[in-house]
Amino acid sequence: MHKLKTSAIIPVKTFSKAKTRLNLQPDCKEEICSLMLQEVLRTVSDCKIVNQIVLVTKDEDALKIGKQFNAVGIFDDELGVNNAINLADEYLSDKNFDCSVIFPQDIPTMTSTDIETLLGFIKSTNSVIIVPSRQFNGTNALVRCPSGLMQTKYDLGSYTHQIDAARTRTNNISIALIRRMMLDIDDESDLAFMLKQNSKHGFCNKIASYF
Repeated sequence: MHKLKTSAIIPVKTFSKAKTRLNLQPDCKEEICSLMLQEVLRTVSDCKIVNQIVLVTKDEDALKIGKQFNAVGIFDDELGVNNAINLADEYLSDKNFDCSVIFPQDIPTMTSTDIETLLGFIKSTNSVIIVPSRQFNGTNALVRCPSGLMQTKYDLGSYTHQIDAARTRTNNISIALIRRMMLDIDDESDLAFMLKQNSKHGFCNKIASYF
């Protein structure tokens, strides 16, 4: 298969409204959200096989962070993740991208090598790859080839709904279990697990300084 022109889509909830299950002071929670987004953007931008990052958010601070990593910023009205993805798909529709990969803002321990591994699983130009969350109740990465192949189903709360949506468009559906990519930070137990794993020392030290 020829080298695929690939975009990464990152929908970002306003920092002040995100991570309601993190029992932290608002300023601390917002700073952790900012640090996680920066780490995700740094990781994606370091991955040479990703050609463009598209950041969809209404948070001005998030848009400023995105500019530091040459991301295209799309302002949305925060009507949900699926709506944010639709806006990104509209932007990408005439840019001749072969595939897209959707990442949330809260999977900071993934590495560029993890992204390369994920995209290396693409074997067909009409396929979907899903990385579930650690608890198998969410979607931590979603590869669509071509870029707008399927409508996403994030708001239903389970990656199995993504599978059902994908099945309406293709039979080439794969589940990729990539450990660091499966860790999303929703509550204090996730933070504690991440700090114990300490797979990114510098980042984990920054997060630990808030406790």
